Amino acid sequence: MTKTTMGRRFAAVLIATAGTGALLAAPATAAPGTDTAANARTPLRDAIAALRVADENRAGYDRDAFRHWIDADKNGCNTRAEVLISEAVDPPAVGTRCALTGGRWYSYYENAYVDSAGALDVDHMVPLAEAWDSGASAWTPQQRQDYANDLTQPRALVAVTAKWNRQKADQDPSTWMPPYEGARCTYLTDWVTVKTKYDLTVDPTERTTLQNLAADCPNTPVEPDIR
Repeated sequence: MTKTTMGRRFAAVLIATAGTGALLAAPATAAPGTDTAANARTPLRDAIAALRVADENRAGYDRDAFRHWIDADKNGCNTRAEVLISEAVDPPAVGTRCALTGGRWYSYYENAYVDSAGALDVDHMVPLAEAWDSGASAWTPQQRQDYANDLTQPRALVAVTAKWNRQKADQDPSTWMPPYEGARCTYLTDWVTVKTKYDLTVDPTERTTLQNLAADCPNTPVEPDIR
C-alpha cells in the first residue's frame, strides 16, 4: 500500500464537495490468486450489476477465523501499523516494536483530521462478518488471513476514527454509510472494489442499495486488480 491511498480518497472528497451536490468516487484496485484482468477497468454501475446475488448466511461465523494484524514481511510492524504509516498525511515517527508517535491522518468517513494513532481504527472495508456471510465461510484459513491483512488492495483497509468504525460495525451500505455526504461515492467504490476482488456476493437489498447509490455517482472504473 502506498500513500496515494489517502491522497486518492482525499482528492475524491474535495472534488465531490466542490461540485453542485454530486458525490464523486475515486478510482479503485484486485484479488490475490484470481484472474480478473478482463475486468480490470469496469465502470462502477457495471461492476455492481456483475456482483453475484445470494442470501447471507452467518452460520458458524467466528471473528478468529480471520487471523489479522499479522507482520507478513517481518519488519516489526503488523498490518494495522502498516496501514497507519501508509495513510498518514504527516508521517509518524516509528519507534521500537513499531510504536507510532506523532503523525496526522485524514478520516474520510467524517471529513476530519486526527493527530493520534490511538484514536484510529483500521477498518476492513467489507467487514469480516459481512465477508463471511458473502462467501468467505467457504475459504481456507489462509485465504481468510490474506483477506484480513490485504495490503495489496488500497481500498481493502482504511484508517478512520474509532467512533465511526465502531458505529459501522458489520453493516453493509443498505444500513450504514459514512456520515459525511461528500465521502459516500468514494465509500461505494471502495465497497464494490473489495466485493469484486474477492468475488463476494451481495444480498438483494444490498444490491438494490448499491444500484440506487451509484445512480448519483460518476461511473468511475472499478479496478480490483491494480496493486
